[in-house]
Amino acid sequence: MLEEILEFNRKFVENKGYEKYITNKYPDKKIAILSCMDTRLTELLPAALGIHNGDVKIIKNAGAVISHPFGSVIRSLLVAIIELGVEEVMVIAHSDCGACHMESEEIIARMKERGIKPEAIDMIRYCGVDFDSWLGGFDDPESSVRNTVKTIKTHPLIPKDIKVHGFIIDSLTGELTKVV
Repeated sequence: MLEEILEFNRKFVENKGYEKYITNKYPDKKIAILSCMDTRLTELLPAALGIHNGDVKIIKNAGAVISHPFGSVIRSLLVAIIELGVEEVMVIAHSDCGACHMESEEIIARMKERGIKPEAIDMIRYCGVDFDSWLGGFDDPESSVRNTVKTIKTHPLIPKDIKVHGFIIDSLTGELTKVV
């Protein structure tokens, strides 16, 4: 599979397929989107929102959540806001999310099955990582979106003039539903 991707890339560059994607680093619509990494959203999300290359900053992770107040998601949002001119943030979770009902203990058991040493897990716990909050999922996508929106709105480093909105996208049809 990787060889196919690399071969495609070689031809893409050789044929100048990149030319129609040339833009700058500043998002034209001044929006950052935090969304799930689900493969169904790779093309569906931009198509359903009518966004194109250069329009928005998209930050993706498992579940569209903020698992640490000073982790990579907040860092990315801060760069987008402070350095790149973002004025609004959309948090977009989706229906049928794999992070919904995810259990940290099940993930840890699978890690051990894959050869991760229990001592490594214990050491990480000892360093203060709360596996339940870090690897655990959520019971309800709407409450997860509400929590993420609240985290962004109340974060001490996010300017108070930034508008933050929450949505659920239907992972089949692309329909957006606002989370209040």
